[in-house]
Amino acid sequence: MFRAVARRQTRTMITSNIVVYAEHGEPKDVLRTHTYQIDETKLGGSEVVVKTLGAPINPSDINQIQGVYPSKPPMTKDYGTDVPVAPCGNEGLFEVIHTGANTELKVGDWVVPANVNFGTWRTHAKDDESKFQKINNPTQSKAAGKPHGLTINQAATISVNPPTALLMLTHYVKLEPGKDWFIQNGGNSAVGQYASQIGKILGFNSISVVRDRPNLAELKKELEEVKGATHVITDEQNNSRDFTGTVKQWTKESGGQIKLGLNCVGGKSSAAVARKLAPNGLMLTYGGMSMQPVTIPTSLHIFKNITSAGFWVTELLKNDRALKQKTLNQIVEWYEQGKLIDAPSNHIKFSEGDDLAKLYIDGVADKSGKQMVVY
Repeated sequence: MFRAVARRQTRTMITSNIVVYAEHGEPKDVLRTHTYQIDETKLGGSEVVVKTLGAPINPSDINQIQGVYPSKPPMTKDYGTDVPVAPCGNEGLFEVIHTGANTELKVGDWVVPANVNFGTWRTHAKDDESKFQKINNPTQSKAAGKPHGLTINQAATISVNPPTALLMLTHYVKLEPGKDWFIQNGGNSAVGQYASQIGKILGFNSISVVRDRPNLAELKKELEEVKGATHVITDEQNNSRDFTGTVKQWTKESGGQIKLGLNCVGGKSSAAVARKLAPNGLMLTYGGMSMQPVTIPTSLHIFKNITSAGFWVTELLKNDRALKQKTLNQIVEWYEQGKLIDAPSNHIKFSEGDDLAKLYIDGVADKSGKQMVVY
């Protein structure tokens, strides 16, 4: 007689690749791929395992690696490295693939990091569900009767630029729809294009300032007819005192005022934006592409009571999870309704066996547009 022999099957745990650095420096010099194992059968009650769907490369990610960004991930040995390392990436999209016994999240849910410094440049992660915030995946949007489901590009880039635009437009100054205005430099930047679109959705008039260029007419048409800007003007027009009369005519026709300025350039461009603000207006600075200081004439402070303040979406949302969820929900709804157009990314495909760090190093070096690694 033959006796059946039970064969023990060797279970393979999930292998995660994560991009880390042990010291600050240029990405090409300090980034490396670390591989570690995740045991999905040993989860705490509120833990989940997620796989990455897409993670973009943002300027803040590069600045963190260089060590010059105010917010930095802590160095840790939690990934099983021989020396403390920091994970890379602040923005990204994950899909839940395993859950603990007591999670609200379900397998198949789409989630984004609840906070910065999570480390999104990886293939998989295991963490408590509190470290994530849920957004509708395409199946859930369809089940809810929405016309559109989010794309990976929309969802993976939803945590930085769209909230920056929405919160700057709504969190500080009350603009009256149909009447009031905001003015912004960097009008064709990612945040600038979200701001003009959201402004149009909310009924706010806008003036977008852009650099002069050979295809200016084409750019103005896109920003005004597709991206929602009320008017697009050049830096030269923005800096010209002779153009002030035209701007005053625009605001007179709407019966409103320019109550808000958005500045991501600095230098004389920021001064020209501030000059166009109505009395008691506010200028928010969220970037400094010119590498020049924000300069505002003393007379604007004294005689028009202009306020100049900084805006950093990370700091605003750091301890306000409810505000972040509310903001994300609104952006998701606009995507689902087809009202919002996302900024395009160049997708770099990760395949099994690729050196993940090299993909991101190549993406950092590619200046042809926003880069995203998709999985």
